[in-house]
Amino acid sequence: MQFLGRLVGTITSVLSNPYRVREVPQSDYGGRDRVLLQEEGMMVLYRNTPCQSWDCLILCSETPGMALRLFQVGTEEDAFNWFPQYAMKVRPFYETPGFLKPEAMQPIADCIRNHPDWSSAHIAVEIGLRQCLKHNCVLSQINSRNACGQTPLHLACERGDVACVRELLEECQASTSIRDLQGETPMHCAAKQESPLVIQVLCSSHCPGVNELNSAGEAPLHVACRLGRVESLKALLKGGARCDVMGGRGYPIHMAMKYNERSCVEAILAADPSQLEVEDALYGGTPLHWAKTGEMSRLLLERSCSVNYLSKTGESPLHILTKKGRFEAAMVLLTHGANPNLRGENGNTALHLAMKMDHIDLIKALIVFGADVEIHNDLGETPGLIAARTSKGFEDLVHIAAAVGAITREYAEVDGVKASTAKTDRLLCLDGGGIKGLVLIQMLIALERAAGRPVQELFDWISGTSTGGILALAIVHGKSMEYLRCLYFRMKEKVFRGSRPYESAPLEEFLKQEFGENTKMTDIRHPRVIVTSVLADRHPGELHLFRNYDPPDLNREPPYASKATFQPLTIPQDQCVWRAARSSGAAPTYFRPMGRFLDGGLLANNPTLDAMTEIHQYNKALRAQGRGEEVQRLGVVLSLGTGKPPQVVVNSVDVFRPSNPLELAKSFVGARELGKMLVDCCTDSDGCAVDRAKAWCEMTDIDYHRLNPQLSVEVMLDEVSDAVLVDMLWETQMYLYERREHIQALAQRLLLV
Repeated sequence: MQFLGRLVGTITSVLSNPYRVREVPQSDYGGRDRVLLQEEGMMVLYRNTPCQSWDCLILCSETPGMALRLFQVGTEEDAFNWFPQYAMKVRPFYETPGFLKPEAMQPIADCIRNHPDWSSAHIAVEIGLRQCLKHNCVLSQINSRNACGQTPLHLACERGDVACVRELLEECQASTSIRDLQGETPMHCAAKQESPLVIQVLCSSHCPGVNELNSAGEAPLHVACRLGRVESLKALLKGGARCDVMGGRGYPIHMAMKYNERSCVEAILAADPSQLEVEDALYGGTPLHWAKTGEMSRLLLERSCSVNYLSKTGESPLHILTKKGRFEAAMVLLTHGANPNLRGENGNTALHLAMKMDHIDLIKALIVFGADVEIHNDLGETPGLIAARTSKGFEDLVHIAAAVGAITREYAEVDGVKASTAKTDRLLCLDGGGIKGLVLIQMLIALERAAGRPVQELFDWISGTSTGGILALAIVHGKSMEYLRCLYFRMKEKVFRGSRPYESAPLEEFLKQEFGENTKMTDIRHPRVIVTSVLADRHPGELHLFRNYDPPDLNREPPYASKATFQPLTIPQDQCVWRAARSSGAAPTYFRPMGRFLDGGLLANNPTLDAMTEIHQYNKALRAQGRGEEVQRLGVVLSLGTGKPPQVVVNSVDVFRPSNPLELAKSFVGARELGKMLVDCCTDSDGCAVDRAKAWCEMTDIDYHRLNPQLSVEVMLDEVSDAVLVDMLWETQMYLYERREHIQALAQRLLLV
């Protein structure tokens, strides 16, 4: 029965896992039914007749009477196939103390079967058996190559085994210059892993492969960039790797851009800033040509790379991103000064390419940023013609695009009108509205094109609230409208981060950078600027005006009697421009107050009446001081809004004490709607505010103009979606086209007064 039990166990073993290493009694192989077939050192191969199996054993001198069975297979073919492999490769391990145990020998046996092309040295490295590396048999194989051409050092580098790599280099004298079938040295293998210590060990041994190319034209630095191994990349740079090694397709930075590896790009530019503009080998493109995302594009553009560089194929980065339909990244280029009218391959502009693709978001963005729909490519095609021929449903878009293009042509006819010497002042008033200040900018760009003059030269007074106040200060300081449009798109990413209320520091840093930390309000005297804010250190609050001129002094009574003593206000000569801008834009729930100042939109979101009142008081003060000859009558007022949201139905504004759960819900909804309505009424820049300003101007014979596009959706003050903002500007552009004759007449009027 005992014999039968062992027989059943043996058969079960063969059927379940014939290659499992087991400890067996040597006495089981002493009978005539076990035939010795082969013997090699301590290894023997038996034919086990009762079990119809072939067994490979290691006879253990350390444990007399016991043996290790390495396999027990069911066919003679398998036995004679595997026994020579085992006999040749296992010897260094069983001759090393401590390995004649099933748990130690099992991974070695598995490795032999899984990798029959590996030597004992490869196996020792793979399993991490450093104590076996000094065996004479292993030392003789230290530079042997497997079927892939890899040496044990290649494997150690791929595994990131620092101790093993050091042992191979220092004790075994392994070669670092042998290449595998892909032409890769051990350094290439190390670059594939996040193993900077391995690279340090290789470099300390004067490894020659740090800048060598593999068969794919990649140096180790290319490999690290492709796989995003930034720590390995840094170790390579410290070890002598050069960023200017040209690979099969380009430099390492091109590879990092292709695979969106931001950290690798930053590390390369920190080591060699000149890599910002290097050309790839195939197309002559800069790293920006290889960008796929807005984040990667922004990374390079913030380091002042060339945004309009043409490759050898005649393409700018904008051409490439447009062809690939990458709206987000294309927007980053446009907001950093990309020229949408740059002619590339076959004379095509980015708009030609966008029309061919029927990519409506890109078409809108390009036109909003000034793309000309009338430019001809080398085949004589305009973007509108391409769209008309290939469009799959953009017939209206073709018509509108052509119409938008007509604006510039019609505006050009006004250029050359000479300004009059008549003493009549012109006032520009800019509403508040957060990021919707882009609407103001788009309308001012149209006005500049119609007049052929910068806004700064078209007005004598400029007033603004919140975002309008920031723009007013930017205009006075000579910043172009196109620059401000790009700036607003870039600014939103830095300022509107996280949740409301937003951190004030990014906004303040932005304002300091644009206006200067020490620039004073009176550093530029013309045109005169009025920026609204609210003094919130008192109740009721008061409207406060920041000026770049001395305020009119008429000894007016204060608006409210007060027993309190307030800190005196800073005079214009001492007032920093960035502080005035920050104070006007301190919108409650969006940003913290600027000291005692809150957003001017709380009292004057449309600053027209307040600016006209200020000008009247200013002229009145001049007359009182005997300076009547300096008084100039106000002749033209232009008031610009930031877009009107569509009216929607309000179900209830009733707030009452609820008597049941249903009424509680109704009361909550009513309170919410009432609160929103109160805020909207307080900050409303249209309706009554426009009617009053218009009536005042009519009574005093002042030419009044109000431009404010109707938007199809409500755009939030802190909107960050490029698609939403482009749609907003597109609707503004359509509004401007519908009123193109009015704008032309207005431009002529401003030039003639």
